Amino acid sequence: MEPYEPAAPIIWLESAESTNKVLRLRSGRLDNLSIIAARSQTAGRGQGDHTWFSSPDTNLTFSILYRFDGDCRIAASEAILITQVTTLALRDYLLEKGVEARIKWPNDIWVGDRKICGILIENTLVGQEVRESIVGIGLNVNETGWPQELPNPVSLREITGRAYDLQEELAGLHKTICRRFGQLATPDGRSSLQEEFGKFMFRLPEGQR
Repeated sequence: MEPYEPAAPIIWLESAESTNKVLRLRSGRLDNLSIIAARSQTAGRGQGDHTWFSSPDTNLTFSILYRFDGDCRIAASEAILITQVTTLALRDYLLEKGVEARIKWPNDIWVGDRKICGILIENTLVGQEVRESIVGIGLNVNETGWPQELPNPVSLREITGRAYDLQEELAGLHKTICRRFGQLATPDGRSSLQEEFGKFMFRLPEGQR
């Protein structure tokens, strides 16, 4: 698959309270699949009322804009496709690094029994369709010092023993996301997303969530 829109920009900020918030403010001026990334995110959010921990200039904290039009339009009832595009792209990226990952329902990425990535999706609906999504992603890349209260974090560096250049890694991950987004344009592509997501997704037992 070729990238759907490989020319979409990556905009790096030295610091942001929340990349989702910045992207929301700028979305009207940005192309589809544009990214806002922050070297330091001071108030990153997770699911519900959770926060996202990341030391400055250590991990990938960014948000990407999805717009759904033309062949890539999706109904609100099909919004799970947004999760499928994003989680499978992250799994692809990690596999290229030699890391086998799984998708914990609804949208975390785990390696073994440890969490390497969290995703926060905020959709804008128009009628019965999703018009656009802002997808916030926190990927643990070079982190090695974790707060004690975090139950099961892990970073790419801890797994592979390598340090990574954040700009290079985000550029590569961006291309992977664009490729997966392109699958929305065809029925076969959508079927493949659903099939792969079902293969690599798991749920924690009740009481462990």
